Amino acid sequence: MKDQFAFLDALQQIAKEKGISVDTLLDALANALVAAYKRLPDAAEEAVVTVDPETGDIRVYGQELDEDGNVVREWDDTPSDFGRIAAQTAKQVMTQRIREAERDLKYEEYAGREGDIVTGIIQQSDNRYTLLDLGKVEALLPQAEQVPYERYEHGSRLKAYIVEVRKTSKGPQIVVSRTHPGLIRRLFELEVPEISSGVVEIKAAAREPGHRTKIAVWSNDSNVDPVGACVGARGARVRMVTNELRGEKVDIVPFSDDPRELVMRALQPAKVKEVHLDDLTGTATVVVHDFQLSLAIGKEGQNARLAARLTGWRIDIKSETQMAEEAAYADQEWAEGEWVTNEAGEMVWQPAEGGEAVSAEEWNLAESGAATSEGGELQAEGGVPAEGGVPADGAPLGPEGSDAPGSAAAAGADGEA
Repeated sequence: MKDQFAFLDALQQIAKEKGISVDTLLDALANALVAAYKRLPDAAEEAVVTVDPETGDIRVYGQELDEDGNVVREWDDTPSDFGRIAAQTAKQVMTQRIREAERDLKYEEYAGREGDIVTGIIQQSDNRYTLLDLGKVEALLPQAEQVPYERYEHGSRLKAYIVEVRKTSKGPQIVVSRTHPGLIRRLFELEVPEISSGVVEIKAAAREPGHRTKIAVWSNDSNVDPVGACVGARGARVRMVTNELRGEKVDIVPFSDDPRELVMRALQPAKVKEVHLDDLTGTATVVVHDFQLSLAIGKEGQNARLAARLTGWRIDIKSETQMAEEAAYADQEWAEGEWVTNEAGEMVWQPAEGGEAVSAEEWNLAESGAATSEGGELQAEGGVPAEGGVPADGAPLGPEGSDAPGSAAAAGADGEA
């Protein structure tokens, strides 16, 4: 009897240390004892083992079943030396079940935490992945989820975003990320009480890990400035986020339901003059002052890319000069076609709509003719029609409109000379 109570005390101690319920261990023990009993000679084909949780008394009951699996007869078939057999065979099975129960508890602890942020200590780092010690388990930070040029020193603390929790035979495998946009949201929730309480919301976020991030924030309380709440006094709150991201710049802009206003704000710090939206193509044409063009585009187009991701619009940025040039060209009619080389090796203009090709010589003649026509119109304004004839003042012209002496054209020419 003393041995049985000692056994129960040991079982309760194990359950307390491992964080496993006593009932789970008793069920595992009963299953292990059934397996041990069936290896004995003359053992019943069907049997159950009961363990009294109060006294620790272990009994084996043989069973006879009918075709439907119902118990027809049951008898006590506990071997005389079953305690010794149980001690020999159940230890290994109990250890295995305890490990399985521990793995299940760890998995259940992290299974619902996808999208959460964890803090770990860097244990191992190589070209494939970095391991973070989270206490009871380890998290895997793959190379694809690491920020370029970010160094992970052994023993240093690191915050990461949980992207996946996998259940494996060796326990839960937690995959974390340092590049996920959700990391920005969680870091701001830790630093800004207004976000964690729901007064301020992060409506959209766009990130280029290791370089720059843009977030659009909105306040549900008119008395709370969303940008000011995220920045903090003298930039203290956003500085904490930037330090955790190891120097990554964070731009905070106020969110707007008006797409034009949102695009203008997303391109900050550049100042936008006009925004034209095309709902069919999803393109936002942005007009800025000439000196603001490079600032709006950003280094290697970074500012424009992040603004496009933040707003969901394709952004086409143009300066005032570009818009004026496009407007001037739009008023002119252009013949569509291309210069090609014919069989004789000469360059000819081939109209896009088909037809006979025009040689370079014919093209130049047409150009000079157009210039002469324009010049004639100008002369007409001065009193001489381009097509010849009598001037408005009635003075006679020379033969065929030439500049012979006595003609108006000649007088004008001499006068100019």
